[in-house]
Amino acid sequence: MRMRKEGRGAGVLRPLGMEPHPSPHADGSCLIAAGNTRVLCTASVQESVPEWRERSGAGWVTAEYAMLPTATHTRNQRERGGIKGRTQEIQRLIGRALRSVTDLGALGPRTVIVDCDVLQADGGTRTAAVTGGCVALALAFDRLVADGRLERSPLTDLVGAVSVGLVDGRPLLDLDYGEDSAAQVDMNVVAAGEGGIVEVQGTAEGSPFPRKSLDLLLDLAQEGIADLVACQRQVLKEVQDKR
Repeated sequence: MRMRKEGRGAGVLRPLGMEPHPSPHADGSCLIAAGNTRVLCTASVQESVPEWRERSGAGWVTAEYAMLPTATHTRNQRERGGIKGRTQEIQRLIGRALRSVTDLGALGPRTVIVDCDVLQADGGTRTAAVTGGCVALALAFDRLVADGRLERSPLTDLVGAVSVGLVDGRPLLDLDYGEDSAAQVDMNVVAAGEGGIVEVQGTAEGSPFPRKSLDLLLDLAQEGIADLVACQRQVLKEVQDKR
């Protein structure tokens, strides 16, 4: 059985950091580090909505995702000719996650675009983007309130995401790239702070796995997300205390 880096236990997150406001020109931003994975998340508010959304009177939250060319060991080509299917899938995941905790009616006819740029990748880039993107979104909403453009934040809860998997038959939380590559089962789980599940992406890389393993992995993921949300709350509280 392989040992985990940093000697961490099976149910322990990688070393976690969330730096608020690293990008001064964004309405809200967060630099999240999960082990050796680092993602810069920035939120930009536009005083308009897509044309198909105009009659609703409600707002919209969407996301874009990209990896810098040197985020991995070998240089990635920039997606100049159009985004790939994987990128599109990840963007939609992030957008769904953030909208699940946003009162779009309270946001009004505005669009918030959350850009998630992977600076360094070591597994779990999409889950880190969800978790850091939520902090960036919360800070952007706080700015709208501070500027008098909204009476209250449209954020109804926080949302986080984490990977889990079976590696050598062992359930593990927050997989790095090496663990993800060796996993017999790989899952990404998105859940709100109150515990409700937003999305589950799970795949058996070989043989089918039993239902009891799915339940075990979901429990492990929700425990990890509870820790992520606690960190989000602490970061946001510290920002509020400094005002």
